[in-house]
Amino acid sequence: MSRRRKHGEAEDNSEIDLTPMLDVVFIMLIFFIVTASFVKESVIDTMIPPPNEQQNPPDEDNPSIVVTIRSNDDIWMEDRRIDVRAVRANIERMHAEHPKAAVVVRAHIKSSAKSYVAIADAAREAKVYNIALVPYDEQI
Repeated sequence: MSRRRKHGEAEDNSEIDLTPMLDVVFIMLIFFIVTASFVKESVIDTMIPPPNEQQNPPDEDNPSIVVTIRSNDDIWMEDRRIDVRAVRANIERMHAEHPKAAVVVRAHIKSSAKSYVAIADAAREAKVYNIALVPYDEQI
């Protein structure tokens, strides 16, 4: 029973097969699920040493440039509160006085990493590359 087409009659077989497209979409979905499960956030892990009762004597020949970050992200240098924009200028001034001095960032464990990164960047802009992070937990 073959059916003959009449002249001018169009074929109604114009459907698109979506099966291959769905296969590709499911493969992409599986790929993104698998790769997203392995992404880990990086954090700065710090170990706080036990408190030392004996204080080391200060090194008069090579003093450190100490920058303190409090728990509310206030930045202190030389017993005064300073703005984050003034850190570079202060480090440059102190580094000019003591060229071999290292920058020591005393950061409270509840302070944000953003403050530490801003201070480290300011020190690098001031051409000081010896930067140490010292976390602390006590109240000042």
